[in-house]
This record gives sequence, C-alpha cells and structure tokens, in this order.
Amino acid sequence: MGGRPPPSATRSRAGEAETTAIRQRNEEAILEAAEAVFARHGYRGASVQAIAEAAGLPKSNVLYYVGSKRRLYVALLERMMARWNAMLDDISVDDDPAEVLEAFIRSKMALTREHPRGSRLFAAEVLGGAPFLQEYLRGELRDWVQARARVFEQWAERGLMDPVDPVWLIFLVWSATQHYADFEPQVLGITGREALAGQDYQDITDFLCRLILKGCGIRR
Repeated sequence: MGGRPPPSATRSRAGEAETTAIRQRNEEAILEAAEAVFARHGYRGASVQAIAEAAGLPKSNVLYYVGSKRRLYVALLERMMARWNAMLDDISVDDDPAEVLEAFIRSKMALTREHPRGSRLFAAEVLGGAPFLQEYLRGELRDWVQARARVFEQWAERGLMDPVDPVWLIFLVWSATQHYADFEPQVLGITGREALAGQDYQDITDFLCRLILKGCGIRR
C-alpha cells in the first residue's frame, strides 16, 4: 500500500545523507591539507600527523579515509594530472586547432593560479625522479599524449597548422604555464611584485596564446 514512509526510514535516509556529506567534507579537508604539507615538506618530510593537524582531524580519521600516506600522496598527484589534462580529453580532428590550443593554454594558466601547490607538488615529484609516478608516466600518460599528438598531426596534414612536433608542443604548454607556480619566487623577484594579480595572469595568458599559436602557424 502507498502512503508516507515510516519515520524510522525517513530518519535513516537523512542520517545516511548527513554521513555522506560529512565524509565528503572530511576527505576534501584532508586532500587540501595534504597538498599543502606535501608541497612544503616533500613526501619524506611530511607526516600523517602533520596532515591531520592541518586538516583539523584526528590522525585515526585521516588513516580511515585515505588508508596510508603513500595512497594519499599518489591520489593528489593523479588529481592534479586529471585537472591539467581534462581540456584535451575529448578533442578530435574535426575540432578547430586554434580554439582547442587556446582553451588548453587558458585552462592550464587558470589551474596554475588556482592550484599552485598542486603544481609544485608534481614538480617536486618529477625532480626527485618520479618514484611514485613511473608506471603512470610510462603507461597511462604516455598513451594520453600520443593520442593527442595524432590529432595534432592530422591537423597539420590538413594544413590547419604547421607540422610542429606535437609532443614537444604539449611539453611547451605544460612548462610555460606551470612556471608561474613552480618558480613563483623567481617570477616575483624579477618583476618586483609581492604577488601576481588577476591582470598579470590575463596578460601572461594572452601573451602565451599569441606566441604559441603563431609559432604553430595557427590563425585564430
């Protein structure tokens, strides 16, 4: 028969929803705290206790949600790479290379501004020989780059851009945009700024778009 669910069922669903919301908040707090601690101290110098204190949670809670320091560290690296590469995930030869490449540059610069600690964390991992990312770099990421490179090559074959090496082009976009997070003290010291403002990021992004698109023989 129809009718209202019993009060106990309503309370149960409400309790489950609240539990899920609490878990999501705690997991996000742990990720943000871990990103800051790992970026500051590196993998070896960071501790679960320090991450727990930064997140405002007991150490036991952190271990319950993430399992181990290693799993948390790898999850942060993978999250950063997923953010970086999302813009090129579904490109095809039928897309406009000018639109795709400009959107890629702009999204990468936006992520540099919004998530500088994640960029520094990834840079530190790679500079340390990428011990936690070797399988990912040689497998999933290599396949991802090669798939995008084939689209760039097809654009060149159709005369939509110059036949530049697509792998080096992807490296160029990565390095040119991440520089402003990874080497921020150098940028601020040379420019005499305390911090880069929104207009600075806009000017940098416009400059990179003009330079890279022109270098690839792409007309907007």
